[in-house]
Amino acid sequence: MQISDFILVIIGSVALAAGVKYVFTLTSGNKEKKGENEKEVVTALDPQEYRKFQLKEKFIVNHNTRIFRFALPNEDDILGLPIGQHISLRALVGGKEVYRPYTPISSDEERGYFDLLIKVYEKGAMSGYVDNMFIGDSIEVKGPKGKFNYKANMRKSIGMLAGGTGITPMLQVIKAILKNPLDKTQISLVFGNITEEDILLKKELDELAEKHPQFKVYYVLNNPPKGWTQGVGFVSQEIIQSRLPAPSDQTMVIMCGPPMMNKAMTGHLETIGFNESNIFTF
Repeated sequence: MQISDFILVIIGSVALAAGVKYVFTLTSGNKEKKGENEKEVVTALDPQEYRKFQLKEKFIVNHNTRIFRFALPNEDDILGLPIGQHISLRALVGGKEVYRPYTPISSDEERGYFDLLIKVYEKGAMSGYVDNMFIGDSIEVKGPKGKFNYKANMRKSIGMLAGGTGITPMLQVIKAILKNPLDKTQISLVFGNITEEDILLKKELDELAEKHPQFKVYYVLNNPPKGWTQGVGFVSQEIIQSRLPAPSDQTMVIMCGPPMMNKAMTGHLETIGFNESNIFTF
């Protein structure tokens, strides 16, 4: 793999927030020159067909997690992904087509690219494929996809349950709420992980919670370090009752995590009194 630049200073708030240790980057080629008048914003996604996007940068977050930055066709283009929606990646792996859904951690405020936070699994067909891509290689993407479309103030309070990389759709909604001064939605996030090192985007989440009183985050670890003061073990019914909003027509809970976690959380929520219409699983 040829890499034109290796920089130790990481550029971009997303990379910094994720606690990135290294970055690999390739300087982009010729860019379209702009006139004095603003051009119409171009949406890069197509919901009907897969389009190719080139890998521009790769940020190493920890031992098994990366941020992959893909370039859009032009530097002023936006991905065009509604809040609550995701994209589908397609690749040919071992002679078979593989599809996986991902939620970017970037938004349309960042033009010219989109970022994917991906945990690389030993036997993960798509995650392994993307991790082995060279700078300049392309991946096929289609979207928007999904059944959840967030609207400002759609509920008075939103509870969130996330595990591992399931934090990505939560962060998308959190950032959309907090950047809108007219959105008064109260947000409570319970984020479960195995170890403290596994907590993705912790710095960014903590900074958002510190700056915005309407957002609260609570971490739960299976194997906490010495002196850990938050949740220990698995996300329990007791933790949900104490950290998330109570069931009502003005509240809902959204979740994203491993299938077994989602199943267990749904059971806890229903026992507490949440109606099926007030629970959404990504």
